[in-house]
Order: sequence, then structure tokens, then C-alpha cells
Amino acid sequence: MAVAALAGLDLLATAIVIVDRELVVRFANPAAENLFELSSKSLMGNMITEVFEHDRVLGAAIDYARLNHCSYTEHDLKIGVVGHAKLHLSCTLSPVEIEGWVAGWHGLLLEFRHIDQQIKIAREERLHDQSQANRELIRNLAHEIKNPLGGIRGAAQLLDHELERPGLHEYTQVIMKEADRLQSLMDRLLTPHRLPQPAPLNIHEVLERVRSLILAEYPHGITIRRDYDTSVPLLQGDKEQMIQIVLNIARNAAQAMKGNGQLKLRTRIARQVTLARKRHRHALEVQINDTGPGIPENMREKIFYPLVSGREGGTGLGLTLAQNFVTQHGGTITFDSQPGNTTFTLLLPTNNSENGKS
Repeated sequence: MAVAALAGLDLLATAIVIVDRELVVRFANPAAENLFELSSKSLMGNMITEVFEHDRVLGAAIDYARLNHCSYTEHDLKIGVVGHAKLHLSCTLSPVEIEGWVAGWHGLLLEFRHIDQQIKIAREERLHDQSQANRELIRNLAHEIKNPLGGIRGAAQLLDHELERPGLHEYTQVIMKEADRLQSLMDRLLTPHRLPQPAPLNIHEVLERVRSLILAEYPHGITIRRDYDTSVPLLQGDKEQMIQIVLNIARNAAQAMKGNGQLKLRTRIARQVTLARKRHRHALEVQINDTGPGIPENMREKIFYPLVSGREGGTGLGLTLAQNFVTQHGGTITFDSQPGNTTFTLLLPTNNSENGKS
């Protein structure tokens, strides 16, 4: 590795530290400064083992990489600098030779990553794949059901005209009404396959529309707080689908609170996030928080599955449709839930962050 190549490490989002054969820090990129909350001047010139309070696990990983002259990854590392809380990280150590530094020397390149961030990215990718599989399942199921359903309703209608006893019409009416209800359900299942019609969109217009709808449905008992960052940029999105996303989440929350509690709508800019396997400097963060009883533990892994509902009479489609719409917009939807405090978080690429070029 040439000295000039080190400049490229400054652009990486992962924390990079390079030490020489004496384990003295010779280089730290800006991501490492941010991660450890230390300037490069504070890091460089110090022994890596002293910077991290003689951490034994890190020391053992360094010894292994040096003795075997190979790359090595420690997946469960808890380290911290003096005066700071410990961080849960993974660290990949790779032997390097830096050309141009004192006629070249052998050292180690250490690349640190947040374990929590890795878990989050893996979970988002899993949810993305699951969402695509759900859409295909729903589409196939809905098409298979619609055709015989139309035949059942038509036959019931013909039978209704032929019946002579008035009392029997009640039964054919039940058949037709239930067939209509199932037809409506199938139409809703097929709705997500309409492609988004993106246009510049102010997310606060969406939130205000949802706010007015929820307050109209629950005029007494539900209060809605707003915490908007008015400086957030425009979103490139389908307005109707975005309204449906937020409305489904907010309505679920209001129903969980049985019409008596508080909703909070919050917007912020999130920085350096990965969405749909693409890195974005900026993304729009929308949070819908409620004071309801929380999501039961046994439902948390399947909350976005179709036809899964924790409410009697629920269709189990609200969050599935929300996830499908969010995925079509290149974003993610996650949640954190405890009794009295449940938050759904949407992360969506902004108008100027497509392909990470913001």
C-alpha cells in the first residue's frame, strides 16, 4: 500500500486504524475519530493497546494476525477508550506494508464496525427479501381466489332469482355479501402491485393528512403531538401510498390504545444509512410513536407477515401493505416496542440522495 492510497481510506464509512510493527498508531481515518470520539492527533503516536486500555481480546487478535501473517476477524469485541463507554464492535485485522514510510514497514490495518449496525443491516436485508416473497405469495393467492369467487357470487345471484320462498333469499344474500367482502379483500391484496408514481413530496403534508384523518376517527381520547424538522428535504414518493403507509401504522396504534392515548409524529434527517443495499449520506426518518400496550413478544417476528393480526376482527394487512409500499420506495420500516412506548421508524431516501450521491 502506497502512502497516497491512504487518502482513499479517509472516504470510508468504516473506522480504519493502522499500526506499525511496534503497535504504535500511525493512521486513523475520520470514521475512526467519530467512532472513538478522539482526534487523529490523540490517537497517533500511542500504542494501540494503551488507547484501548490493554484489552485482552484485541491483544490476542493482534498477536494471531501478526504471528500468522494473515487476516483475522474478531466478531465480538467490547472495547473503549479512557473516559468513554465501551463499544460493541467487530474488528478485521490485516497485515499491510506501507511504501514510502521509512523505506517501508510492516504493520496492521484494523477495520472496526458496530455489531449493532451489522445486525441492523442484515435484518433490513432479510425484511426486504421477505417483503418480496410476501408480495409474490399474496399476488398468486389473490389471483387464485378471485376467479372461483366470481363464479360463486354469480351462481348465488342466479339462484336468488329462481327461489320461490321469500325466506330462502336471506341465505343467498349472505353468500353474495360474503363473496363481496372477500372480493374487496382480494382487491386490497393486489393493490401493492401498482407501481409507485413518484413526485416531489413534502412529508409533512402526508403527516398532516394522516393526523386529520385519525382525529376525525377518534375525536375524543386520542391526542397527537408533532415534532417536525421543517428543514428536511423533499421526498421522491407516491403521495397516496405514503399516506397509506403512515395511516396504517397510526390507525393500528390508535386501535391498540382503544381510542385513548397519545400519538407522536416525528421527522428528522438520518445520516450515513444503508437502504436497499445502497449507501446514502442522508435519508428521511419518520417516526410514529404511541403509548399503547406494546406488541406482544410472540408476534414481533411475524408482525409484517400477511394475514397476521393481534386484534380480533383485524385483517392483518395494514403493516404488510405498509412494508410493501416502503420497500417499493427503496426504504425500510422497523419498530421498537415496550409497554407504553412503541415506535415505528421509516427510513426513506430523500430527493437528492438517490444512489448515495447526496
